[in-house]
Amino acid sequence: MSEAEEREGVVMYWRPGCVFCMNLRLSLLFTRLRYTKRNIWRDEDAAAFVRSVADGNETVPTVTVAGHVMVNPSKRQLLDAVRTHAPHLLAP
Repeated sequence: MSEAEEREGVVMYWRPGCVFCMNLRLSLLFTRLRYTKRNIWRDEDAAAFVRSVADGNETVPTVTVAGHVMVNPSKRQLLDAVRTHAPHLLAP
């Protein structure tokens, strides 16, 4: 996914072993939402971004929806943000 597509789409910043990340990813399995995953343990730029929006912490999942940042959102919060900022991503 290109940088422009990431700015206009959904990006989930996660790390292995994170129960909150796993729960959010599982809850999205049966939605039509397509998103990019970025592992903060393998991508230093992703880790730096998360720290920049989470008070210096590597709190995951952190999700961006068309550039709008949410730290540890619920499925409902995430889908509401998509409906508001990028409704085309839920189109059939």
